[in-house]
Amino acid sequence: MKMIRALLIGAGCFFFNSCDFEIPLTVKPTRTIDSRLLGDWVFVNVNAQKIEYMNVRKLDDSTYVVSSDGELYRAYHSDFAGTAFLSVQELTVTDGKYLYMTYQVSADGTKLGLKSVNTKVIPGTTKGQAALQELIKQNLANPKLFDDEVLYTRKKFDK
Repeated sequence: MKMIRALLIGAGCFFFNSCDFEIPLTVKPTRTIDSRLLGDWVFVNVNAQKIEYMNVRKLDDSTYVVSSDGELYRAYHSDFAGTAFLSVQELTVTDGKYLYMTYQVSADGTKLGLKSVNTKVIPGTTKGQAALQELIKQNLANPKLFDDEVLYTRKKFDK
């Protein structure tokens, strides 16, 4: 499944390459939403020669709803081991699998970098949250833990 083909995933299961995990990284959100993520974002995909749009909205105090390339996602913070992760679930399909990612917002709020957990390091076949968290924890220093960053720019609207 291609996403966002992206906040996801690259950034396509938000940019999300794919949603491969059966369960979220944490059972419930670990904190409230980060308002810096809210808004409309653009990714220029040079390889595919197209522009991808991602819209991030507040669903409730701790959950985002994300629209990207006609796909819908639910996302929330799944922080653990001193790292800020997002659990992102695809809502457009019936199996609703997850993608895990980290994000970085620039100081001026105009850039959003997303990195998905690499399924070559953390296989989608890993069973149970404890096992997933342990594998991720063991690989936090591994430079291959994450796929390449996908960089979005905040969309500016003409007045």
